[in-house]
Amino acid sequence: MKGPLSLAVSSLLLLHAAAALSADPRHPDWPCNQIKVPELSAAAVWSGPPLDDVGDTWQQDSQVRELVARAAARRTPRPEAEQAVADFLAANGSDKQTKAKVLFAGLFVTLNRERNVVMNGIERFAERHKRHAERIRSEARQMRELQDTPNRDEAKVEELTNAINWDTRIFEDQRRTISYVCEVPTIIEQRLGALARVIAQSIE
Repeated sequence: MKGPLSLAVSSLLLLHAAAALSADPRHPDWPCNQIKVPELSAAAVWSGPPLDDVGDTWQQDSQVRELVARAAARRTPRPEAEQAVADFLAANGSDKQTKAKVLFAGLFVTLNRERNVVMNGIERFAERHKRHAERIRSEARQMRELQDTPNRDEAKVEELTNAINWDTRIFEDQRRTISYVCEVPTIIEQRLGALARVIAQSIE
């Protein structure tokens, strides 16, 4: 088992390594390796006709509204969502272009909103992670002070060792969780891009 001082040093090294994870100097508190893009642009994924006249009309069409909910849901496999979109547009004949624009608008609003919720959650989680890191730093400082104290209280050393060990384990679990959830905005963006391509191709 590691000694208390080596535990403290390992904890500090772990924290320094985690602090270097942000890939975007514009957003140093962003915990993901992926560059932070605060807002999606419809123009970045949509190659179809202008959407200026669409607004929120997708919410007034029950078929479109239901398809948006189904295709946007991550529990729906992406190939299944793409096929559902293609089938819907193929069945709309002469009204296909209008339906395509309305459908994309609904998907963009829905998936962009979901992505924003996820990113806000990541930032809240990262803030808790940062506070946890500060607690471990504080415990490591206390451990160094105890190591330098003559006739140190061994019971206190053991208590602090256990605290560092436990908090470091939680920190590592949180870091793994952040690594996973950081993939979610990208997954949402990929779904939106794939569905936008299916829609645009259907009206070419």
